[in-house]
Amino acid sequence: MDDEPFAGIFKESTIFADREVLSPHYIPQHLLFRDAQINEIVKAITPTLRGEKGRNLFIYGKTGTGKTSCMKHVISKVKELPTVRAKVSYINCKIYNSRYRVLNKITSDHMPLYAKRGYGIIDIYERIINWIDEDGKMLIVVLDEIDVVKDLDDLVYTLTRANSDIKSGGIAIIGISNSISFKDNLDPRSRSTLYEKELVFPPYNSTELATILRDRAEKGFRKDKVDPAAINLAAAMAASESGDARLALMILSKAGELAEERSVSMVTVDAVREAAKNAEEELAYELVNTLPEHQKLIVYAISLLSIQGSRYKKLTEGSDTYIFSGEVYSKYASISESMHKEAKSSRWYRKYISDLEMQGLIQTYESGKGIRGHTKLIKLAYPPEKIRSTIERTLFKENDASTAA
Repeated sequence: MDDEPFAGIFKESTIFADREVLSPHYIPQHLLFRDAQINEIVKAITPTLRGEKGRNLFIYGKTGTGKTSCMKHVISKVKELPTVRAKVSYINCKIYNSRYRVLNKITSDHMPLYAKRGYGIIDIYERIINWIDEDGKMLIVVLDEIDVVKDLDDLVYTLTRANSDIKSGGIAIIGISNSISFKDNLDPRSRSTLYEKELVFPPYNSTELATILRDRAEKGFRKDKVDPAAINLAAAMAASESGDARLALMILSKAGELAEERSVSMVTVDAVREAAKNAEEELAYELVNTLPEHQKLIVYAISLLSIQGSRYKKLTEGSDTYIFSGEVYSKYASISESMHKEAKSSRWYRKYISDLEMQGLIQTYESGKGIRGHTKLIKLAYPPEKIRSTIERTLFKENDASTAA
């Protein structure tokens, strides 16, 4: 066997000091420019930590605005507090995406032996209630990417109504979402049970992102291995796209990898420009995979129409294809029907389009006079072929994908 491909595995990096620091999953001791948001989270859960029934909190903001990092930072501090009866379950809804899985995760966190016995949902629910009642515990359930839960109405109703069955103690919900309008999809009975406080995380600006990158670069790279201009460019690129700190970190990290692969002495502006092309697309595809099902179907419809071309030639110029919103809705409805699913109404469709634009996956324009009156035009912000293949891999079985198209 030729060992040459493995020759560099244990070689010490000349560029990186600690790659983990540049990961979007790394949580620093101090989260820059998020003191106000952390204080708001702490304020919201303080009654719960005191043993009082607290208000539910919903946190919104685009990808990469620090929602999850701030929440995990607060959770770590809560766990360090002495003599607090409050317990916390952090649940990633991309993994635990149903009411049963969420309730089972809660039992797994706090009653692991019970969770392994394969009980049904009613038994799990009653066990959680009894566990809380034992000594008047307060349970904080953090649902990250809450809008991905398939039976969200049932989950919200179950968790909020549990407080009526609990004699001593209670449950507070913290929901985290990229979509500020996700609650509009809830059934009125679920919405009415939510007594909530809302917190919106704003995007980072270029100056803030540059400061964050400099802070991470100091720990993540070896001394004098990053051109300060490269940091500023990565920050400016991410700020112009969406103010996404994850994107900024990914660009800088990938630029470091390019420098290392090419055995150059420093991360340069050119490396950042090259890294940015791949980083933006990678984050977009990751975001597509976390979309709720019907939003994913709408993006799929846009990608198919972008590849096939609009029926209206005057809307297609060069590589840019602009599609009528009505065309997209018709295609989405057709795909839904082929999958034996009921398409959402045009009212919900318009909300989904707004959410997708807010997340940077699409761009929309209002047409001028002369194009069937005033109408909305839609353009996919990323290469449609790659978006289509990503969705087909995750949402459809191979034979379903060809039928839907």
